[in-house]
Amino acid sequence: MTTIGYGRVSSVDQDCSIQEAALRAAGCDIVRSEKRTGTTIKGRDELATVLEFLRPGDTLVVTRLDRLARSLEDMLGIVRHLTEKGVSLKATEQQVDTSSATGRAFLQMLGVFAEFETAIRKERQLEGIAKAKAAGVYKGRKPSVPVEEVRRLHAEGASPTIIAKRLGIGRASVYRALETA
Repeated sequence: MTTIGYGRVSSVDQDCSIQEAALRAAGCDIVRSEKRTGTTIKGRDELATVLEFLRPGDTLVVTRLDRLARSLEDMLGIVRHLTEKGVSLKATEQQVDTSSATGRAFLQMLGVFAEFETAIRKERQLEGIAKAKAAGVYKGRKPSVPVEEVRRLHAEGASPTIIAKRLGIGRASVYRALETA
């Protein structure tokens, strides 16, 4: 029976060392970590490696459930996968241990709250962007298509394909620029 630790931080400027130390202190034989968003399990290669490596009787340990997944759907999918493999899940900072009914129930409640927290954060972000736009502070990213240049070349008789090649943009972008004329 192996105890494997998994740590995750969301951005490259964050550090996994605190989680890794906590996982080693919790008795993990192997510790894997990565810097990826937790809102999806797609592209999380270390998590995929850990999930593939686990064998019946093993235990997956995380510091907190939100390090494993931010959506309830992903969390339940991971737990289902672990259960099918005969693997238990524990969190060092939360009373989660899927080897008991109480631990499984607590896990599901925490998963709901993690998803709720993500939704609230997204709402606040959108409210902040709307407020900044209303104040004229947020204007979005700078246009990547030189609309005036597209129109000038088109007026000179250049086809959308030629314009796209000359400016290094997609043909669909040329058509959109011409539609706004």
